[in-house]
Amino acid sequence: MTTSATLPNTGSQSASNPLKGLLAYGQSPWMDYIRRDLLTGGGLKKMIAEDGLRGMTSNPAIFEKSITGSALYNDILDSPEAKSLNAKQLFEKIAIRDVQDACDIFKPVYDESKHRDGYVSLEVSPFLANDTNGTLEEARRLWNAVNRPNLMIKVPATPEGVPAIRQLLEEGLNINITLLFAQAAYEKVA
Repeated sequence: MTTSATLPNTGSQSASNPLKGLLAYGQSPWMDYIRRDLLTGGGLKKMIAEDGLRGMTSNPAIFEKSITGSALYNDILDSPEAKSLNAKQLFEKIAIRDVQDACDIFKPVYDESKHRDGYVSLEVSPFLANDTNGTLEEARRLWNAVNRPNLMIKVPATPEGVPAIRQLLEEGLNINITLLFAQAAYEKVA
């Protein structure tokens, strides 16, 4: 016996682009990538318009590839201020600027979706995965530094991260929970 399903009418543009067609099913495509030229060259705006991209996530490894694989960040790396900053401070200066710009580009999606989509996430240091208080401090500091309503702070669902997630949510921060690789971790977070 063969069955068929009727797909919702997703419009002519989404018919030619399966990513955009996902929106008709309540799915929000996100991109796990960030790079300066994507933000400044119009590529991200194009992906939002043509592909229905609804959010973006970043992490230190993504930034490392973007920074070491290009000259896109030389304005910060070669600045007079850079000599007085350590590696973490330089990384954060770059990451905060790119995440702010990405949040600004996604702001129309955030507004149009009534805050369901249009987020950009920035991760607390992976070195804090087993430090509740350190995670809380860094999450709050990054939240204030980026200062965008559509920022999500990425926090790992480690035993020490779960109380931080709860506290940060109670404080009104948007949290992207990571390291949910086991049902037990998911249940603790839920």
